[in-house]
Formats: sequence, structure tokens, C-alpha cells
Amino acid sequence: MNGVFDLGGTDGIGPIDPPAEEPIFRAEWEKPIFTMFAALFRAGWFGVDAFRHGIENMDPAVYLKAPYYEHWLASFEYHGARTGNLDMAELDRRTAYYLANPDAPLPEHEQSQELLDFANAVVPAGASAIRPTDKEPRFTVGDRVRMSTDVPFGHTRIAGYTRGKVGTVIAHHGSFIYPDTAGNNLGEDPQHVYTVKFDATELWGAHGDANGTVCFDAWDPYLTLVTTTEGAAA
Repeated sequence: MNGVFDLGGTDGIGPIDPPAEEPIFRAEWEKPIFTMFAALFRAGWFGVDAFRHGIENMDPAVYLKAPYYEHWLASFEYHGARTGNLDMAELDRRTAYYLANPDAPLPEHEQSQELLDFANAVVPAGASAIRPTDKEPRFTVGDRVRMSTDVPFGHTRIAGYTRGKVGTVIAHHGSFIYPDTAGNNLGEDPQHVYTVKFDATELWGAHGDANGTVCFDAWDPYLTLVTTTEGAAA
């Protein structure tokens, strides 16, 4: 996806200047938002890629001004409505109620030890995206490959700055969930993943460091083999 949601970032919006000391949470409301991710993931509302795409459905102007965990909340609401697990009108009614009655007690709920065990396992280590596939890898270490020039409207992990660029495969990692299908609710469709090394000048021309390189992990469908003739011309 292009614009502010591009995996490679967006230029022209000012320097990145993080503070020397930054709290884990800036407000109390962020803590339950953090815990909700594991619960909703476990409940099947989304996988990681679909969760990211839920954020990509935000208005870009709102996204740029909103704090980090508000992005998460937007994705929860998007997938809650998409899956039918949230009645948005009821959510609005409850929001209005608690804004008018901030000291009102929250609804009771039962704690699930199974969910707590899942969160304790997944939050520190993550959930593996490795999946088996019958497809054979199309590339080997040393192959010269070109990144796709596709500009999908939905979720993708192709960074804009890599599109159409030529690099060298330096590692093959096995097969993993394919973000371009999983993120768009089209199934996991496991694909092989490679690390591709690009010269900085290939990516940014004269603005790139002549001695610099950038490594980028790419799924198999993102790549095409560069022929000897094409490689020589490039």
C-alpha cells in the first residue's frame, strides 16, 4: 500500500527525534489496548498481516496525528465490524455512556487461564509464521533478482523504494505465511522467503552510499530472475 502506510516509510514529514527516555505506556488506556491484541488474535479476529491492514484502513491524516496504540484500537474496531463481533452502534452507545459517567463500573468478565497462558507465551516470543508448502523455491543464493513493480491497493510487504530494483539473493529462509493474501483475508498461501541484498546506489542512485548495501526480506512472488543479458544491461 502506498502513501503513509508504505513499508519503507514516508519522507517529507520531519526528522525522527525520539526522546532519550520514553515510557512504555503514555496513558492508562493504552495498557488494556496492549492486552487486547493477544485476546483478539487468539479469538480469530485477525492474524498479524490482517491486523496491519486494519491500521492501513485508517484515514491517513488521523493516522499521522494519532498515538501508537490508537492505531491498534482502530484495527480492533475494523476487524470487529468486519467479522460481526462488534455492533458499532452499541459501541458508540457505550462510549457515550462512559464519557458521561467516567466513574461507572466496567462490565464484569471472567478471566480465562487458557488465554492468560497464551498471552504469556506469545507476547514475549511472538507466534511463528512458518508454514509448510509443496512449492519448490524458485531462487538460490547468488541469483540476481528484480523486485516486482506492482503497486497493490491492499496489504503488501513490498517497500516502495525496492520496486523494480535488482539485487542478489543471499539467503533462503523456508516458507512463511504470505502477507499479500493473509493481510487481505485471502488465506495464508505459504511462500518461500529470501533475503535480497541491494546496492544503495541501485535503490537511491547518486543519493546512495557507493559502499553501502541494504538487505530486504522478500516473498517469492515479489521476485523475478534477472537473465544474464538483462543483468549485464542493468
